Amino acid sequence: MTKITAIIPTLNEEIHIEEAIKSLGFADEIIVIDSMSTDNTVELAKRLNVKIILRKFDDFSSQKNFAIDQAEHKWIYILDADERVTPEVQKEILEAVKNPGDYVGFYLRRNFFFMKKNIKYGGCQRDKVVRLFLKEFCRYDGKKVHETIVANGKLGFFKHKIEHFSYRNYNHYIAKIHRYAALRARQYHEAGKKVNVYHMLVKPPVRFVIHYFIRRGFLDGFEGLIFAKVHAYSVFTRYVKLRLLNKGIK
Repeated sequence: MTKITAIIPTLNEEIHIEEAIKSLGFADEIIVIDSMSTDNTVELAKRLNVKIILRKFDDFSSQKNFAIDQAEHKWIYILDADERVTPEVQKEILEAVKNPGDYVGFYLRRNFFFMKKNIKYGGCQRDKVVRLFLKEFCRYDGKKVHETIVANGKLGFFKHKIEHFSYRNYNHYIAKIHRYAALRARQYHEAGKKVNVYHMLVKPPVRFVIHYFIRRGFLDGFEGLIFAKVHAYSVFTRYVKLRLLNKGIK
């Protein structure tokens, strides 16, 4: 019987970690790779008898690749702590590893929840991630903020969606924006990128137009408006932080 290792990268995910682990009933091994959380994430995970790896965070790709190297089984399922695997997806996972055909991995689409509402537009309709794959054929690439899988082979698609509770509330969303903006700004700074007026005055409103109008975020009502505005704010924040780095201010 083909076995699966599930991996959950964490940093201060005490609100999510127990439900995330419980949604992995199909997995034969569960690894939580924690970036030195300061809350109760690790303690809560230990109660559920999973393997814990503590590793200082350097970048998302390295963190996940390190955990993959520790996995006992050839099939890997990556679960962010704010995601939940539904029973329908669990069935698809077990069928896929039993009969993968010529696929080395599979994309999953996600139902995105923001302020307790399932956001269907604003770009979320395009959301897909590789979550299940054979470790000998797939690897996370580079030091990008939003890391990607490089697959040496064909990737398939699942029919059903997992659930994604990325932002608990507005304040949590803003906190995540600042974290990701800092990582992106550091990446840009190391590449020698400089900030100009275009980055500060043009790119943020263009991002709002893309999410709210072009990707039809207005169809999600009030939450769609907020969603588009915070995306614009994330772009502005990224370049503010880059400007500070350019000036030697950390």
